[in-house]
Amino acid sequence: MNCARSVYLCSTLSTMKSLFLIRHAKSSWDNPGIRDFDRGLNERGLREAPMMAGLLLQRGFTPDLIVSSPAKRAFSTARFFAEAFGHPEQNIERIPDIYEASVMDILHIIHKLPDAAQRVYIFGHNPTFTDVANRFADDFIDNVPTCGIVHLETEAERWADMYEDNTRLRACLFPKEVL
Repeated sequence: MNCARSVYLCSTLSTMKSLFLIRHAKSSWDNPGIRDFDRGLNERGLREAPMMAGLLLQRGFTPDLIVSSPAKRAFSTARFFAEAFGHPEQNIERIPDIYEASVMDILHIIHKLPDAAQRVYIFGHNPTFTDVANRFADDFIDNVPTCGIVHLETEAERWADMYEDNTRLRACLFPKEVL
């Protein structure tokens, strides 16, 4: 799927629940001896994360809740977005199950989100985020790239009721296509 075509759909605000799956920004491989969990962001990641956060800020998509994998590269990416929206870092909810999650793990996390949150950002990893996006996409998405954003919208009133029949992929925002 060429998600660039759906970028312009993001400019309208909605009363539906919105979920933004955000893959961590580009990570550093400078130190091959470091654990995967502890890898930070490289220069490109440090540049793209605030730019992608600014893109969502410009479009008025202020999150009610930010959740993140506790892996350093995901949490670091989440911090850039939180800063852009004026959310204190301590309000980012770290969910250990996002790291090395399966599709079902992510769906379970989504179903447990607080219903008071209308717009949620989840920061995590591939290949899981690409697989979750494809559950709701009409066309196949080959890969959600680093710092890629997938915007899902659901008609469900409760996160626990978010399924393929009431949720659609609204847009993909991939750095190489939108920056």
